[in-house]
Amino acid sequence: MIGRIGRKGISFVSELGELTLFSTSSLGSLLKGRNMLEKLVRAIYEIGVRCIPITLIVGLFTGLVLGLQLYYVLTKFSSESLLGQAVALSIIMEIGPVFTAIMIVGQAGSALSAEIGIQRNAEQIDALKTMQINPLGFLVSPRLYAALICFPILTAFFDIVGIFGGHLTGVSMLGVDEGAYWNRIYESVSLRNVRDGFIKSLAFGLIATAICAFQGYFTHTKASVPGARGVSQTTTRAVVLSSIAILASDYLLTSFLLEK
Repeated sequence: MIGRIGRKGISFVSELGELTLFSTSSLGSLLKGRNMLEKLVRAIYEIGVRCIPITLIVGLFTGLVLGLQLYYVLTKFSSESLLGQAVALSIIMEIGPVFTAIMIVGQAGSALSAEIGIQRNAEQIDALKTMQINPLGFLVSPRLYAALICFPILTAFFDIVGIFGGHLTGVSMLGVDEGAYWNRIYESVSLRNVRDGFIKSLAFGLIATAICAFQGYFTHTKASVPGARGVSQTTTRAVVLSSIAILASDYLLTSFLLEK
């Protein structure tokens, strides 16, 4: 049992090192590819524009539910006027960055992993190497930079819609004073809170996109079965690992940012 634990630990550290080298090499390969601006714009469309509807829908319903739940909690302490502050800080500092990242992983991250995995199985990546084209710069680097651009923007959309969702529940449905709702948000939300949320979204974007691309790029070695089933396996693994990594890094970042 000790030997199995040791082997698992060594395997985890080894894969973490491979992922780190893969990510740093991809970030440094942006200028080594061809038609990078075109690929960056396409990646922004895939990661950002196509994920706007799901981000807005999830943000709205999250705000609605959060406003409802927090209202009934605050009524026990006769503090309904604090609803705006509670909703805004919860969404901006925690729920917004985390939920946005998980939604993007579910839609764009899974597609990214599957696309690169299929290209690996079809030997297209080997063909790029044969033509002396850097596959990391061609396939991965534009997606990483697009994630750094899109994740904070989509997080901002989520935050705004979520706060209005809380307003819809608290003010329009439950009778909380509208002036008190917005005034509490104005008084309690600081630039630091917004900055911390954007720092998290940048970290989540880099981590999640790197994991999805890494799993697809090495699907021929990571999957236990070849072919389409192997791509399906690594795509599922990419989504699961990305979601876990987002939650784990959220705890670490929260601990670090709260101490500052």
